[in-house]
Amino acid sequence: MRIGIVAVQGAFAEHGKLLEKLNADYIELRKKEDLKTAIDGLILPGGESTVQGKLLKELDMFDPLKAEIQEGLPVLATCAGLILLAEKLSNDDHIYFGTMPVTVRRNAYGRQLGSFHTRGRFAHVGEIPMTFIRAPYIDSVSEDAEILAQVDGHIVGAAYKNQMGISFHPELDGDPRIHQMFLNRI
Repeated sequence: MRIGIVAVQGAFAEHGKLLEKLNADYIELRKKEDLKTAIDGLILPGGESTVQGKLLKELDMFDPLKAEIQEGLPVLATCAGLILLAEKLSNDDHIYFGTMPVTVRRNAYGRQLGSFHTRGRFAHVGEIPMTFIRAPYIDSVSEDAEILAQVDGHIVGAAYKNQMGISFHPELDGDPRIHQMFLNRI
C-alpha cells in the first residue's frame, strides 16, 4: 500500500513521519509527474488552503486529484485539507474540490492566538490529543456523512464515503491512531 501526501505547502512532512511509524509506504506529491505513481490513498495536509488550492491549479495537479477523489480514492484531510474538500464554506465564497458534503467555517477559532490543544473522543478510536491551529470547524454535515468528533459543541471530524476530514492536526501530536484508522479504511 502506498499513500500520496500532497506536498506543495503545509505540514506534509509530519504526516510522512506518522506513516513511517506505521510502516506505511508513501510518496510526496510535489508536481504533476508525481501523480503517475500509483497510490492507494491520499493525504491533504494542513497549511494554507488558499495557497494550496492556487498551487495545485498552477502545477496542473488540481483536476487529476479531484477526479481521483470523485472516483473513490480514500483521502484523509486535515485542517486546510478539510477546507479543500468542503462542498461549501460558510464564511468564504471559494470552493476547491467540493467533494465532501459538509459546510466548513474557515479560521473558526480565530487567528493564531486562538490556537489550542485539547483531548477529545474520536469515533472508532477513543480519546486522542487534538491540536487546533487557526482551525476550521464543520458547521453542518449532510445526512450521508458520519460525525467523527466534536469539541465544545462544534463538529471537528467527519467522514463521507472515501473521505475523512478533520479540523485539527493529528500529525503534530505523534498519536498514530487516526492515520491507522485511515489506512484500515483503504
